[in-house]
Amino acid sequence: MLGARATADGTTFSVFTTTAKAVSVRLFDRAGSRVLRTLPLSSRGDGLFEATFADVHAGAHYKIVLDGDEVPDPYARFLPFGVHGPARVVAAVREPALAEPPPLDRWVLYELHVGTFTEEGTYLAAIERLDDLAALGVTAIELLPVHAFPGARGWGYDGVALHAPYAPYGEPDDLRALVRAAHARGLAVVLDVVFNHFGPSGNYLARYAPSYFTEERDTPWGQGPAFAEPHMRALVTDNVAYWLDEFGIDALRLDATHEIHDPSILREIAELAHGREPPRRVFFEDERNDPSVVEDLGADAVWADDLHHQIHVLLTGERDGYYAAYEPTVAALARCIREGWTYSGQPYAPWKGRPRGRPAGELRYEQLVTCIQNHDQVGNRALGTRLSALVEPEAFCAAVVLLLFLPTTPLLFMGQEWGASSPFLFFSDHEGEIGANVSKGRRDEFAAFAAFADPDARARIPDPQSPSTFEASKLRWAERSIEPHASILEVHRAMLDLRRRDAVLSQPCERGELVVEAHGDVLEVIRRRDAAERRLVANFGRAPTAVEVPAGARALHATPGWNGRALRPKAVVVLARA
Repeated sequence: MLGARATADGTTFSVFTTTAKAVSVRLFDRAGSRVLRTLPLSSRGDGLFEATFADVHAGAHYKIVLDGDEVPDPYARFLPFGVHGPARVVAAVREPALAEPPPLDRWVLYELHVGTFTEEGTYLAAIERLDDLAALGVTAIELLPVHAFPGARGWGYDGVALHAPYAPYGEPDDLRALVRAAHARGLAVVLDVVFNHFGPSGNYLARYAPSYFTEERDTPWGQGPAFAEPHMRALVTDNVAYWLDEFGIDALRLDATHEIHDPSILREIAELAHGREPPRRVFFEDERNDPSVVEDLGADAVWADDLHHQIHVLLTGERDGYYAAYEPTVAALARCIREGWTYSGQPYAPWKGRPRGRPAGELRYEQLVTCIQNHDQVGNRALGTRLSALVEPEAFCAAVVLLLFLPTTPLLFMGQEWGASSPFLFFSDHEGEIGANVSKGRRDEFAAFAAFADPDARARIPDPQSPSTFEASKLRWAERSIEPHASILEVHRAMLDLRRRDAVLSQPCERGELVVEAHGDVLEVIRRRDAAERRLVANFGRAPTAVEVPAGARALHATPGWNGRALRPKAVVVLARA
């Protein structure tokens, strides 16, 4: 592994470059501002420069010097002064994973952004809320990306130093403390990693060697990584091992794998994770609706966002953007649940009519990760509006009950469990021209939406670069005890308790054990196991509907609109037999 490696014998610095003939390491004081000395590295051939210094230890700050130019180390283990500043030498440690991770069908993911999860926005502050999450009934927390990215705030998807935990969240040991605290409560930790692109500011890899990137394929974020190039490939695979071995991470969620056009690197990542003891999980976010990412590339599960889209259009009636490709009917929702996703080869308008997807086939239900909210679906809205702010509490709770009744792997977005009033907006902290372009581009992208066709309406879209946009996105934990938040929280707790304890809902579900039907505006979903049956009936219409209750059946859970014989609009009941 390149970068700085501290041992009992000192620190070894290793640099690969094809652009420099002379390479040194420059040491700085604890403040990262005053140069202490500059030490030359020796050429080992083939672009490798290296040296060991017995008097340099963990805690030292440094930059690499390429032919006289100071350059940050893209292999840094910590960048306490930001992505353009000196790195800190960090000693390697081993951190164990969760000793007994749950089987895949027991995973309930809780997606959180460290910076807005608490008022403090740090790893250590997040620890104080883990008891709440364990009591809620989730089994894993998923951290949005923490590898170093520019500025004092951001989502994390424009990272540039893969090995360096983002400094504003805390020290690397603080992240380890968060992982250990989660494990102590039986919670697995999933880390969101981004390998399909690097951010636009602070990415110094090409200064060392342009061959890290390929001119043959661009991504929506810039020139694509060249995974066939040995050093880029090693950077990624070493990073996978780094998070799993040195931080005890239990699973990785790979961002936008449809933008990684070398399937062999995805397969290698999955093999690395599965080869650990205990084996780790790998989840792919992939918009192609292609079961081969599980069957051939080794993902344990894949994001299946069609369910979100179908529920969203049914409850809100929205048809802007990609929502136009989804019919707002119970029949369309039922087909999506039955088949795993909506698109399995049909023409897809957002792709200019090109076919999207393949039949989910033999994928197990738990290999599909589903949600009714996540950071993308909320944060990519102009005003960062949550579903719970768009529909009445009864409709939102119906969606919650449905999500947690299904045998797919559910994901909750932070604050969803109480219908948080705070939005989750898009925010960033880029400098100069990049920052100005982000502010302008954010408003321009909504010009085609009916609600923002007027320039005055677009002017109301919060500026991503403003600190107030970030502050507005922080969760308000105190509101959980007031209505309607308290009732929404109770629905989540009750359904997660059923999912954990019920004889049917707590078990894996085979293809033949799930029945999904649409009866006009009423959705019926049945899960069976042996002689037992659990039946969900949800009324998404505008008028009450009668429900036949067989002899011996009882209600396991119901929203207030159930009276024992009929459902009011947007009400739902879960019935049990045997």
